[in-house]
Amino acid sequence: MRILLVFLYVLGFFLIEFGKSKRINNMISENPKHAYQLGNDIVRKKFKNVLRISGVTIITKGLDNLPDKTALYVGNHRSYFDILTTHVTINRPVGFIAKAEMIKIPFLTQWMKNIGCLFLDRKDNKKALKTILEGVKMLKEEQVSLYIFPEGTRGHTDELAPFKKGSFKMAEKSGVPIVPIGIANSDMVFENNGWFRKIRSTKVYLNIGEPIYTKSLGDEEKKHIDVYIQKVVAELIQELKTEYSL
Repeated sequence: MRILLVFLYVLGFFLIEFGKSKRINNMISENPKHAYQLGNDIVRKKFKNVLRISGVTIITKGLDNLPDKTALYVGNHRSYFDILTTHVTINRPVGFIAKAEMIKIPFLTQWMKNIGCLFLDRKDNKKALKTILEGVKMLKEEQVSLYIFPEGTRGHTDELAPFKKGSFKMAEKSGVPIVPIGIANSDMVFENNGWFRKIRSTKVYLNIGEPIYTKSLGDEEKKHIDVYIQKVVAELIQELKTEYSL
């Protein structure tokens, strides 16, 4: 029943707010920071409603670690609900780095652009570099923060997939901090419900780590920043599992 209610709510949002979406999109070229703020405010309210309909409760640690300025947020990825729960929790303008294939989805793509999302084509190095440089510009100019899932796709086990090193170039080149986030139990909302998928009431746990500045890292940590950040995220997840007996 919840999955039907969520579907109808999201469909209604796309249809009712179509005109507003177009207006925000037209504003991006003139005043991106203001446009992304407006887009984020609207989408965050809708995400909160979807989480309410879904019966999702967010348990958070480390809220004091959220910086007031732009940052590159990174975390593990187990569920579509990772996006909703982190966006609501961060409570600041933040766009996500998404797979290039998602740009083909009508309505959704428009709103993703409205909050500052970028579409990364990992199969084309030239296009990927262009996206990374665009992200660097957005971060440097404090237009919007960005969030990336360095595993590259949703995982289906407790073990983290190797983090992709290119994921961190935007932080290195822009000078903004990397904010690691460990997420636990999000796949229990939808993905880990057997062959007959349904949305069920669940607690999702987020652990926000201290901001990490790449310029403050040692040579080895910089060289293997993918391994270093993955270790930090894994430790944040383990803290949640230990504290909440997950």
